[in-house]
Amino acid sequence: QVQLVESGGGSVTAGDSLRLSCAASGRTFGNYAVGWFRQAPGNDREFVAAINWSGISTYYGDSVKGRFIISRDIAKNTVYLQMNSLNAEDAAVYYCAADEGSPPSYYAMGYEYWGQGTQVTVSS
Repeated sequence: QVQLVESGGGSVTAGDSLRLSCAASGRTFGNYAVGWFRQAPGNDREFVAAINWSGISTYYGDSVKGRFIISRDIAKNTVYLQMNSLNAEDAAVYYCAADEGSPPSYYAMGYEYWGQGTQVTVSS
């Protein structure tokens, strides 16, 4: 079992930055790929970014490329999502997810473990 806890969400103004964290406990987290997804009211869960087990390979959704950066600190069992130039369309609940699959999936069904989510609100 892997337990995931997201943190770092909050309310910001358009153009601001936030850094989300996904802290893991349980089994050896370093063996897992991690993805970030988001879901706004009435929308499907959307792929945001993913990182492979080693942290060498990263993947991004089209809507966040060039603005968001995913990274991981294996020693701290934590994956980060640095979000820059936030806009109203980025407002959602953000979830991190983990799976042993490789390469990381772009789809929510490709992840076995999920956190509870953290809310990001962006005002214009």
